[in-house]
Amino acid sequence: MLENKSILEITSLIKSKEISAKEVVEFYLERIKKYNPALNAIVLQKEEEQIFHEINLNDNEDNKSKPLFGLPLACKDLFDIEGIPSTYGFPPYKNNIAKKNSLIVDRLINSGAIIIGKTNTAELGVGGHTTNRLFGPTSNPYDVSKSAAGSSGGAGAAVAAGLIPFADGTDMMGSCRGPAAFANIYGFRPTTGLIPTDRSNEKNLSKLPVLTSPGCFAKNPIEMAVLLDCIVGSDQLDPLSIDINGSFKESKITDKQFSNIKVGWLKDMNNSYQFENGIINMCETKLKELEKHNILIESLQPKINSNHMWDSWTTFRAKSIFEDTESMNLKNIEEMTPQAIWEYKKGANIKDDDIEKAINQKDECIKEVDDVFKKCDFLILPSAQVFPFDKNLQFPKKINHFELDTYHRWIEVFIMSSLLDLPTITVPVGFNENGMPMGMQIIGKKFDDLKLIAFTKKYEEIFNFSKIKPELSN
Repeated sequence: MLENKSILEITSLIKSKEISAKEVVEFYLERIKKYNPALNAIVLQKEEEQIFHEINLNDNEDNKSKPLFGLPLACKDLFDIEGIPSTYGFPPYKNNIAKKNSLIVDRLINSGAIIIGKTNTAELGVGGHTTNRLFGPTSNPYDVSKSAAGSSGGAGAAVAAGLIPFADGTDMMGSCRGPAAFANIYGFRPTTGLIPTDRSNEKNLSKLPVLTSPGCFAKNPIEMAVLLDCIVGSDQLDPLSIDINGSFKESKITDKQFSNIKVGWLKDMNNSYQFENGIINMCETKLKELEKHNILIESLQPKINSNHMWDSWTTFRAKSIFEDTESMNLKNIEEMTPQAIWEYKKGANIKDDDIEKAINQKDECIKEVDDVFKKCDFLILPSAQVFPFDKNLQFPKKINHFELDTYHRWIEVFIMSSLLDLPTITVPVGFNENGMPMGMQIIGKKFDDLKLIAFTKKYEEIFNFSKIKPELSN
């Protein structure tokens, strides 16, 4: 009965008492039982008895008016859910029981959601592929032998497969944008602070840029807007958090406004980024179709120094991961993955002079991108440099015949938004000849989050990618 219902239709049915919250949760739990064994998207799931007990506790008239009432959600295994392990996919943290909820978890619960468990993550959140030694890899819903990207790949796969209505995630180096591209859904990294997170233990907020933001996934921007309105807004635990003047649910662009939008296509950043064959063509095909709706698409050759951007990014990222690792008080650093060890060792050797250089490089890039934005509303880049690959790999070591010099060079396409704090959403662009999905990033100016979501609502209205669903097997 609920198979082809939108989230808005389901919540409306609950409010009108045509269906109960328990029936909605049962529908999703049955899908999880049927399809999750092949996908490995949801981990650390609560016992059904506990889930239904929580439904009964909250099934009253006050809660029924809440926007997420009756919707079962799973949170990324980098967020804390009281009483459940926060493992980060890291074996030494297998029994690391959370003592309280993360901010985003509390906001979901306060909006009526039923938290049923956790979604899988890359180990310690490091790397663009969701695999770890505790739970194993998450599979792509369009081909279970392939990667779901990462590090929020469990969330992306779960949403694409209809195991949960929508999902939270985190995004440092494309961790929401990459999984969305690999799953034919929408993945959003907002302006820092729009979705708050507890930063009370972060020591260097004034010295180092914040690289990671909570984000989210949905099958379409209309449903994403419902989730966003529940989790955005300032909080005293996050000094960087901000309020937004408006509602994502109500945000819209008229046809006339839409036709006046100007978009800058950055392609491969002046031959700086490597892409597997077919990705650029898929993006350009969609851009040509957008031009039919009177949107001006300009192919740009921006004066953005991608080498300085990469150097700045890798300095800040390694320093950040080093400090996060130090705060974990691990007895043996060698217990971590090779990727995390690589970052830790690089970060341990970064000096004040290196940080100063990285700040200057970042400031230079901000000026260069600001110049590009003077004539564009949005910028566009592909949302991945490779198509979904063998899930048993740790990471791609080459693109076409080009050997990669680091474990994360294949996700370099994500760093501009993260380094310069630009709200960015992945939108689907279609499938290649092997049936593998791909997406592109629509990048807005800082604080233009409402406008960005409004634009993507029109994009989905034109292309209807949310109507395409994977053929799942159990």
